[in-house]
Amino acid sequence: MTDLWSHRAEAYRGAADQAAGDDLDLLVAWAEGETALDVATGGGHTANRLREAGFRVTTLDPAPGMRADVLAPAEDIPFADSSFDVVACRIAPHHFDDVEAAVREMARVARRLVLIEDTLFESDQVEEAERLRDPTHVRSYTEGEWRGFLEAAGLEIEHVEIRAKRRSLDDWLARTETTGEEADQVKALLADAIEDGQYVDRKILLKARKT
Repeated sequence: MTDLWSHRAEAYRGAADQAAGDDLDLLVAWAEGETALDVATGGGHTANRLREAGFRVTTLDPAPGMRADVLAPAEDIPFADSSFDVVACRIAPHHFDDVEAAVREMARVARRLVLIEDTLFESDQVEEAERLRDPTHVRSYTEGEWRGFLEAAGLEIEHVEIRAKRRSLDDWLARTETTGEEADQVKALLADAIEDGQYVDRKILLKARKT
């Protein structure tokens, strides 16, 4: 799958909905300290914003094409305990093979905070559409599940926000080269979440402190 993500790298670097939004603003506003690790950096948008905010940022991703500083999966982060003031992971955990292991690793290498944003679980129908569009999609999770992952990793949850996020449906499909009959199926499955040519889903953002 890392080859597939490397193939998609330029599309994700240029994705307008990934590069901006009040969700990204909030995640950066929550950050504290001087050093940050951006896990599953993808197009690098979170890292860029954290650098603009004055953080010394290290990026990590398993796909070579994403040009991260460190090539590694979220489930096996090659840093010592408490290496970074803040560890951030934005709109990536639904791709992880073992999200609980990834959260434990993020908590381990964080000194102060773990900041998470991901797509909120809505229904099995939406999950079907997500997997049809992108076979690397594993699963989105509910707020209750996210709280459980973070608390099990020894983190204290300070804030939870749920924000609607809009993006061009056609651009979102093109990013994973979903066309023809598959694109039509995705559109049918997501019909209730499509408004004026835009796909509107909900993101959950969590701020959790190392205890």
